[in-house]
Amino acid sequence: MPHNPLVILGSGYTARFLLHLALERSPSVVATSRTPERHLGHLPEGQRLRFDLSRPDTWARFPPDADLIWCFPAMPLDLVREFIESRRGSIGRLVVLGSTSAYDLESDRQYPPPWIDEAAPVDLTKPRVQGEEFLRKDCGAVVLRVAGIYGPGRNPLDWIRTGRVGPSPKFVNLIHVEDLAAICLAALERGTPGEAYNVSDGQPRTWDALCKTAAQQWDIQPVQTAVTQDPGKRISTTKLTQQLGYTIRHHDLFSALSLIEPALR
Repeated sequence: MPHNPLVILGSGYTARFLLHLALERSPSVVATSRTPERHLGHLPEGQRLRFDLSRPDTWARFPPDADLIWCFPAMPLDLVREFIESRRGSIGRLVVLGSTSAYDLESDRQYPPPWIDEAAPVDLTKPRVQGEEFLRKDCGAVVLRVAGIYGPGRNPLDWIRTGRVGPSPKFVNLIHVEDLAAICLAALERGTPGEAYNVSDGQPRTWDALCKTAAQQWDIQPVQTAVTQDPGKRISTTKLTQQLGYTIRHHDLFSALSLIEPALR
């Protein structure tokens, strides 16, 4: 990893796994939360900070020249701009977690949907996309456009079990949180400033196929059939694997789920 201190902005699901992995590589890691005593109480005081984008009095508390991994939606744009301006000249490398929902534009409903790479247009009417694109274009951030995240405590089989999703021909793209955490650090080390990288396991699947395997392998019966005309997306990860040089560890979704599901039964 780079020698600069690393600050992880946010303490949500992905940030917890990222923090654990980052601390294995370097002790110079600081995590932030709006309520650090509640969410980061397991860390020494020197490794946790209060940070709230809506409170400028919290913006100057982390080390100068630190690298940042931004783990929550970069919005609203005016506060993102003000924060960056307050840190102008004192930020190292910047990685921002975005979402493949940036590509949710009206389409011709082609099926199967075409592969989407990083050159595809994004929806600049969305506040988080505005923030991500400002950070990428104006600040040289590496933006990770992340597919649906799963892992321990976030099990797609539960989504089927509870009726959150059901069988449909819609395509879904997923990434294991452990892969995402490692990709964040790879982007920090090797990502090209100002570039975006799609983050998925590279294997889009339909909810029909997922529900069928859930029934066969775990006897999980869908609560209802989803009614949708949305074909979903097929996210290309060629740039991630070839230019960033990352190899997906959890490329077999069902093997990964078999490690998660027994603990929840």
